[in-house]
Amino acid sequence: MKFRPCIDIHNGCVKQIVGGSLTDNENQAKNNFVSEKKADFYANMYKKDGFKGGHIIILNPAGSTYYNEDIEQAKLALAAYPGGMQIGGGVNTDNAEKYLDMGASHVIVTSYVFRDGIIDYDRLKNLSHLVGKERLVLDLSCRSDGNDYYVVTDRWQKMTKEKFDSELLEKLGSYCDEFLVHAVDVEGKSSGIEKNVVETLGKLEDKAVTYAGGIHSMKDISFIREKGNGRVDFTIGSALDLFGGKIKYANLKMCNV
Repeated sequence: MKFRPCIDIHNGCVKQIVGGSLTDNENQAKNNFVSEKKADFYANMYKKDGFKGGHIIILNPAGSTYYNEDIEQAKLALAAYPGGMQIGGGVNTDNAEKYLDMGASHVIVTSYVFRDGIIDYDRLKNLSHLVGKERLVLDLSCRSDGNDYYVVTDRWQKMTKEKFDSELLEKLGSYCDEFLVHAVDVEGKSSGIEKNVVETLGKLEDKAVTYAGGIHSMKDISFIREKGNGRVDFTIGSALDLFGGKIKYANLKMCNV
């Protein structure tokens, strides 16, 4: 189990938001934290402290008012830590190689490989072939609907018909190197983790996977270690002291030993 740091970029700034509040309408989101520092500040910190495999997430859609500013922030981070971070947010076959050339270790993809609420396997195969499965991360972020969880796309705004479960993870594992899963119902709320999601991820034996969403204490991290069978990595946003929270960044270094 390892800590994977994050740099979330929205409206040209490094931010932490309440994930479920994000909307493309006028680029709105409920902010937990807005940094005065640029993305390369955080990338340099993660590099110095030896944290690899973190995530840069662009939260504005292509063509929106702030998208170009988001890209400039992402460029700063990738230049500061080449090969050390992954990037997601609007990735497709037209721009994936560009992000890898800019220094990303992997590209993170969700929406592009979905069509009409289901996985478009032709798109997935093409993208996996283009960049190589060893450089592709599938983001299967999910929300609950009754007793089950379903993958969400389009910056966590659209519920798909694809049930998030062990069967889906196994089916998609041959196309990618890793999975990233945000539990969107608790994302950015620092109110506790989605334990069922963690337990599902813990059943995956042969693929790297990172959990995000709701972590607010070291007790949550202990649960992830136990129920994730030591194989599930984690990321912390709003609850981290770097972003105004209470969990000390310095204490997370021991998780990667």
